[in-house]
Amino acid sequence: MKKKINLVFLLVLVLHFSCASFNYLKVNVELPGITTLSLDQFQEIVITDFLVEKQTTGFDINQELVDFFSAELSRHFKGKITTRDVTWEKKDLSQEEDFWKTFLSDPEEVLILTGSVRYSEEIRKAILEEYTGETERFYPREKGLAQRKFYTLTLNLCLIEAETGEMLYTRDFKESRGYKNPKQTANFAFFDLMETVRGKFFRNVVGEEKLEQRYLISR
Repeated sequence: MKKKINLVFLLVLVLHFSCASFNYLKVNVELPGITTLSLDQFQEIVITDFLVEKQTTGFDINQELVDFFSAELSRHFKGKITTRDVTWEKKDLSQEEDFWKTFLSDPEEVLILTGSVRYSEEIRKAILEEYTGETERFYPREKGLAQRKFYTLTLNLCLIEAETGEMLYTRDFKESRGYKNPKQTANFAFFDLMETVRGKFFRNVVGEEKLEQRYLISR
């Protein structure tokens, strides 16, 4: 008997909420980032050349990365920011503690930012009416053959303590974006992709807040 009463009560609740009318308000909420490394313990950040595994013709991805991080870090870091050339004699140089311990003449309280990058451009074609679901982000529903210009940025970032050569932070990023405009430039796409990387990276190292949408529901 008790089980029957519980079942009836549950059905009443389901019917009540399924028939109820709800209003909702969409709001923006700033969520704090979770830092995995504090920059405050350092007096200087040295940004080196990146290992360029592949880059788009006519676009200096290494220089763009150095300039980008120099500008962005200056907004969050109160210490000195400098750049240094480095010769990537092997791909796994970022793992070589002995190399980075002797890289600077005065390594005390210095953090090194380095890494590797691949930046590629390609043209993709597709018959739009055959594509559904996730693909519609890049190929909206319409008939005929569509052509999109895609840029893909694959970036590995490493933060190394200069005094010990120890890797304090490393993360791989892979961002891709398609453009309807066949004349879209590598420079414009780069800053689009780096905006996503910037948000993820700075949430890790400075706890930068992330803006997300939430819903407030009321009856």
